Amino acid sequence: MSFSASSAHPPGLRSKFTTLSAAPLLAVALAGVTPVQAQGITDGWQFEASIYGWFPGISGTTSFPPDGGGPSIDVSMGNVIDALKFAFMGTFQARNGQWGLWTDLVYADFGDSRQGSRDFSIGGQPLPVGLNADLTLDIKTWVWTLTGLYALKSDGEGTTDLLFGTRMLDMTNTLDWSLNGTGPGVLPPQSGTKEVGQTNWDAVVGLKGRAFLGNEHRWFVPYYVDVGTGESKFTWQANAGVGYNFDWGALVASWRYLSYDFKSGGHVDSMSFSGPLVGVAFKF
Repeated sequence: MSFSASSAHPPGLRSKFTTLSAAPLLAVALAGVTPVQAQGITDGWQFEASIYGWFPGISGTTSFPPDGGGPSIDVSMGNVIDALKFAFMGTFQARNGQWGLWTDLVYADFGDSRQGSRDFSIGGQPLPVGLNADLTLDIKTWVWTLTGLYALKSDGEGTTDLLFGTRMLDMTNTLDWSLNGTGPGVLPPQSGTKEVGQTNWDAVVGLKGRAFLGNEHRWFVPYYVDVGTGESKFTWQANAGVGYNFDWGALVASWRYLSYDFKSGGHVDSMSFSGPLVGVAFKF
């Protein structure tokens, strides 16, 4: 964990996310995973849903501006947060012929604290002797993707859908801090709490599907990729792995990556989620 303040930035409380390993995210749905279907395009409504566990790392940057004056403080979020408090995720797909709808909802709440830390700096200078900090950090994140689907391919080799729609990211970060001891120079408030939030809507377009392995089509490679822009400068997501089909659905293991590059002037500069996931998909 590191704190730093600099006159090069507007006064504020600034935190830097470094990569962190989170606890398993167990929830509903798996982006890009679909159970086995008959070859060709089938008329009539078909539905799919999935459950999975995700083990992501998080990286990025965020800014906590103070209510009043004072220098900024940099916090290494990856060192502060290492606990998942709650998570919910779900996808649902409805299809009729070549057209369909697909949605993915992700919610995760991370939080933890550190006491007596000296791994930070103020004004770009090493921490004065005798000064340390107690920190409590909480991150609540919603990611909701809603798209239409158009079947480009469905045959003995696999399926490919064109997807087009929107993704929303809503994030609320809360930091409680307490500085203990004294040091030379101007210091931020000795204790306090600050909450910042950001909501971004972006248009996305991409591909989703699977490639069959073997003659029986039991084994397959699920894949998902999208790119987008709007209130974010750029966002993209990818998910690929391996799966096994059953009559009722499929089991899947894959790697998922979600990245955001935000426009200047917001509380968050950039962030990404990356990690393995395992899941089970159902068809009905």
